[in-house]
Amino acid sequence: MVGATESQEIVKLLITGASGQLGTDLVLSARKLGHEVVATSHGELDITDKSQVIQIVAQAKADAIIHAAAWTAVDACESDSQKAMAVNRDGTANIVAAARESGARVIYISTDYVFDGTKPTPYIESDSPNPQSVYGASKLAGEQQLDLTTDQIVRISWVCGEHGANMVKTILRLASTNPTLTFVDDQIGSPTFTSDAAPAIVELSVSASAGIWHLTNQGSTSWFGFARDVLSAAGHDPNRVLRTSTDELKPARPAKRPANSVLDNARMRKVDLALLDDYHIPLQRLVDVLTS
Repeated sequence: MVGATESQEIVKLLITGASGQLGTDLVLSARKLGHEVVATSHGELDITDKSQVIQIVAQAKADAIIHAAAWTAVDACESDSQKAMAVNRDGTANIVAAARESGARVIYISTDYVFDGTKPTPYIESDSPNPQSVYGASKLAGEQQLDLTTDQIVRISWVCGEHGANMVKTILRLASTNPTLTFVDDQIGSPTFTSDAAPAIVELSVSASAGIWHLTNQGSTSWFGFARDVLSAAGHDPNRVLRTSTDELKPARPAKRPANSVLDNARMRKVDLALLDDYHIPLQRLVDVLTS
């Protein structure tokens, strides 16, 4: 976990997207760490409504806003760039503008999709983004609303957790009804589990410096390898998973995925913050919960 000795200060946090997969665990983690939390779901705060954002942020009087609300449906974004930009860029601009008025700093949750996936080694925080999808472009446009002298961008990837839809749940569901599963072996990334990432993000928001941070569980794999890991964790035969390539997918996905989206947690290592566990550890915990 991130520098526990540094984050004893108790603060008031406003968390957007609080009913989402990550947001749910952010709220739980922040309260467990003793912070005061104002949790807003989409039903309580439409981030595209600037006047509502200003009103709720002003009422909250938070020290910091963890902005986890986003439209993350990658393929749906591809066919509706207007909505993607309205939520992920303009919604973020509204949060930042309201934060400036109230004196709060912003912690923006971003994504590996801001990169093009062509780098042969993991991406570090200073690498230049070059998104290849509408979703990635909209999240980068959101990043560009932040003031990196006061705010934080926390990029995460391949997010899985107990709450909401994710690939672990999809793989377990497919395995329950299909003798074999087919996944691509030419897209690699770092699985990130909300049970580990959420408390680390809360602590980063309280105790760490402004700027860009990459935060993932350690280790990388392909979707093919990850599906095998999920089956193994659930006590199934991993050889039921067959490999394919992105080019062979039928039908092809609307949005282009980065071939390499492994995020190197370089800045955390540089300042001696504890890294999150290898992803197999929280994966086993999650599978145990989902299958119990």
